Amino acid sequence: MEAVDTTDPDTPRAEIALPSPVRARLEHLDHGVLVDTRALERVRERFDTEQAQTLGRFLTNAQSPATLRAYRADWTAFGAWCLTERRTSLPADPVDVAVYLAACAEQRTDDGTGWALAPATLERRAAAIAAVHGAHGLDSPTRAEVVRMTLRGIRRTRKARPRRKAPVVLSTLESLLAVRPAEGHPGGVARRRDAVLLLTGFAGALRRAELAALSFDDLALRVDPSTGSPTLVVSLGATKTDQEGRTGQRVALPRGRHRATCPVCALADWSALVAVHRDGGAPAVRTWLESLGAPDPAPAHSCQGLGRLELADGTERPLLPGVDRHGRLAHKPMSAKAVGDVVKRYAQRAGLDPDDFGGHSLRAGFATQAALGGATDREIMRQGRWTNAQTVHDYIRTADPLEDNAVTRLGL
Repeated sequence: MEAVDTTDPDTPRAEIALPSPVRARLEHLDHGVLVDTRALERVRERFDTEQAQTLGRFLTNAQSPATLRAYRADWTAFGAWCLTERRTSLPADPVDVAVYLAACAEQRTDDGTGWALAPATLERRAAAIAAVHGAHGLDSPTRAEVVRMTLRGIRRTRKARPRRKAPVVLSTLESLLAVRPAEGHPGGVARRRDAVLLLTGFAGALRRAELAALSFDDLALRVDPSTGSPTLVVSLGATKTDQEGRTGQRVALPRGRHRATCPVCALADWSALVAVHRDGGAPAVRTWLESLGAPDPAPAHSCQGLGRLELADGTERPLLPGVDRHGRLAHKPMSAKAVGDVVKRYAQRAGLDPDDFGGHSLRAGFATQAALGGATDREIMRQGRWTNAQTVHDYIRTADPLEDNAVTRLGL
């Protein structure tokens, strides 16, 4: 095993502990990992013509669309670097891969105040390189010890704790709902859609990609036998923990105690608008919204009369389509990124730091609020479909750090 060179701490290269061959090669690099546009285009053209079909067969069935997009971009970046450095990308030499990852790790932001790429991003780039080699029946260079040591050195150097998104607990959720656009046209369209987004994501503990992928056909109404109230059952397709969709995961959303935070009422309000759009398009939606008048300051539940979901008609109509500033509905669903952007936007309007929030805040908020409400690990894991109890315990510690903590028994 090569010794790790940690000498000469005054030089930039010594900021990261790297295997000797990697450090030696880094000292003679003529270019950084950020390559010129022409080199990037050459790789993209080669990738499309020679490798896309093979890579697509391998990754499309084994990875989520988001992972596939990330791997494609990562492989393109690696291939461009190899062209610039006159290295072979396929099959790649393990030392070349290690040098590439180390070069990426040393990249700074444009203003020079921080690192351009996080260790998790570099690990994903290594995974992309391994995936492309596997698609071609080649051994992965990332299994070599020189690559593993390089990644280990990067992780040990960047020992900062990953920054988690803040959870949207119930009080925060109410604040986000309160700053939605006003009723009427055009704001009433986004107001109704985003109520569904926030309440379904929170109560269902859904990931942002799961939210974005939902259609009306994934929804069904059931009646709670104990109360007679409607319950919304959401069927999920392929998820992060069930990428082939074998288990048919479902989550149940009950009628809320309060009209403003009832996910079933939010669906009823949104369904009414989407049905108007289906029958008459954007002009009909505008007329309908303008005819509603001033909102009731204390509205009653609208979900009780929701007998069936007529929009679940087999057409795979997206539950959360894009909405432009004129209140026009798109035919395509929102992207997962757009879901996170909505949460950030409302956080900012509510006077919160938008950088603290994102799409995962809804899922984290469910676990945190459920823990605060006294839910057991098993109950939280069932709705959130977590398979690792440690993840839930992290949320519980966030919710109440003194829960089951011996420090409360010290008699201080």
